Amino acid sequence: MLSGSTPTTTSTPEQLIDRLANGSPRQRRSLIKSLESRSADLVSLGSDVLAPFDRKGADWAPGWILQVIRRHQPDHLAELLSSTPEGWLSVASAFGFDYSPLQQALLGEDFETADRTTSSVLRQLAGPAAEARGYVYFSEVPAMAGLDLVSLDRLWTVYSQGRFGFSMQARLLAGLDGRYDRLWPRIGWKLDGTWTRYPGSFTWTIEAPEGHMPLINQLRGVRLMDALLNHPDLVTHRGSTGLS
Repeated sequence: MLSGSTPTTTSTPEQLIDRLANGSPRQRRSLIKSLESRSADLVSLGSDVLAPFDRKGADWAPGWILQVIRRHQPDHLAELLSSTPEGWLSVASAFGFDYSPLQQALLGEDFETADRTTSSVLRQLAGPAAEARGYVYFSEVPAMAGLDLVSLDRLWTVYSQGRFGFSMQARLLAGLDGRYDRLWPRIGWKLDGTWTRYPGSFTWTIEAPEGHMPLINQLRGVRLMDALLNHPDLVTHRGSTGLS
């Protein structure tokens, strides 16, 4: 049962985690500051702090818990992840890609490195020609492995409080009636009619606008991002996880 009205200052750690795992979106968001202030209580739960969450899911709560522990109780992080040295979130690849460096960058909130890594993965998924030219054509997107695109999206979602990733970008676009000209300023890729300069003018922190990352080369027009956000496996993923 949710401890709905129990003050966060007097709730037990178990109650707080239960509320984070089972509360409404608004309740979960309201716990962010108070739970961060009680990081010592989180580590007191040991591995049980992550027990309510699915390693194969797309819930941002466990990623955020790990980031809080990394920031405030770093000595406990290695022990907590000892059974999953590749990273807590279980991600799969159709090509055997190792996503642990990306997961480590996102866990460490090194979003610029994570963005560069994601761009590299997308070129690899597109094939040797894309790797050689250094960018992806929109026509190469449909053949990309959906399993890997979903893994990328889950990683960004889980380690950004749900603020970043392809699913967030698609949801924002849908809320803007599919108008990319309105999406670009909404996600901080365009300001006062001018494209944001990469990389220095992008905001590589959690305070960035929702959907700010990962970067898809907007200078190549709408078709690349449109093809990516509408990849059938990503559309299915959004529908099955409620991220649409």
